[in-house]
Amino acid sequence: MLSNIIRMGTLLVIMVLVTAEVAAKDDAFRIGGVVALSGTYGVIGEETRKGAELAIEVRGGKVLGVPIQAIWEDSETKPQIAVQKATIVISKGAHMLLGATASGETLAVMKQAELRKIPMLVTVSADDDVTGKLRNRYTFRTSNDAASEVKMIIEYLRQSKYKKIYGVAADYGTTRDMLAAVKAGLEKDATYVGEDFPPFGSKDYAIIINRIVSSGADAAVIITGGSDSITFMKQSEEIKLREKVKFVGAILSDEALAKAAGPGSLGSMSAVRYHFSLDTPANKDFVARFKAKYGEYPTPFAGETYDGLSWWLDMVEKTGVWDREKWIDAFETSVRENSLEGRKIMRACDHQAQQIGIFAETVKGQAPLPEYTMKIRRVFKAEEIARPCP
Repeated sequence: MLSNIIRMGTLLVIMVLVTAEVAAKDDAFRIGGVVALSGTYGVIGEETRKGAELAIEVRGGKVLGVPIQAIWEDSETKPQIAVQKATIVISKGAHMLLGATASGETLAVMKQAELRKIPMLVTVSADDDVTGKLRNRYTFRTSNDAASEVKMIIEYLRQSKYKKIYGVAADYGTTRDMLAAVKAGLEKDATYVGEDFPPFGSKDYAIIINRIVSSGADAAVIITGGSDSITFMKQSEEIKLREKVKFVGAILSDEALAKAAGPGSLGSMSAVRYHFSLDTPANKDFVARFKAKYGEYPTPFAGETYDGLSWWLDMVEKTGVWDREKWIDAFETSVRENSLEGRKIMRACDHQAQQIGIFAETVKGQAPLPEYTMKIRRVFKAEEIARPCP
């Protein structure tokens, strides 16, 4: 009996050692990309995938001496589906997670990352809780958070001529919180004349547009994204609302969204997390490569994902080992000197990248620029918009 137990114990030790050896010599580094490729944020997920694929290509498709394999799953802009898809990519051997798109999805998938002890890189979702009260050791964000975008909106409106504000936010936790923060921040500087919270994925904004007109607002803070932003701006153009009311928001517009929205996007002011016109050596190289591969200028979501994933993979390479915990230790104290946007610092206190903020206006583009392009109106220093460490 004792000899059988000893044999079984020895066998277990051998199995563990063999498993560890196999892991150390894995045949590929697998990235589990869980992003919205359909639904309200489908257009954003597609741009995320483009940025990631180019980041992999530029480094020769390898890290730690093995090929990088991207496993893509469509979250459909739904938290429950995102968790299911994260489980799928983990079962396929993902060494890290990339995503998700909407903040609700990201917060749900983060729990899986923590449970399975798999690093997760967030390059799109802005909810403050991602690196705030719900943060965990395994999740990092390399793009701006909601608080920084709210600060940019408030600062713009404080210095503007617009004093009657109407608020519109998708009926969603993150967007509601952002609108509430803008309202509180402008309490002494402007009059809040109304607000609406249309359902996520709304198809008809006619009633809300009429309410904005009736309110006498001279500016509307629009906290939506993806197809919601497109639908609102397209429908508002039927009465040329942009000529009477200034649209201001966070990820309200970029080149991809404006292209879909058409002239209704002109004049809209938006926080953008990256822009192809930034004058840095790394960005010039990235834009040239992106245009060569896709035949178009990169959007903020493509740029941020390329930048964040490149940074992460560089740090994984630097460790030289197949050890997730060491990857995390290296990344959480890293500085990206050659980011597309200049210098970025990963804060160990909350795993939030500290970086510049960009506020831009949608204007009519001149060739070779897109027909509708973002013109940077202000670049905020990182320290102007960063939240204090928790």
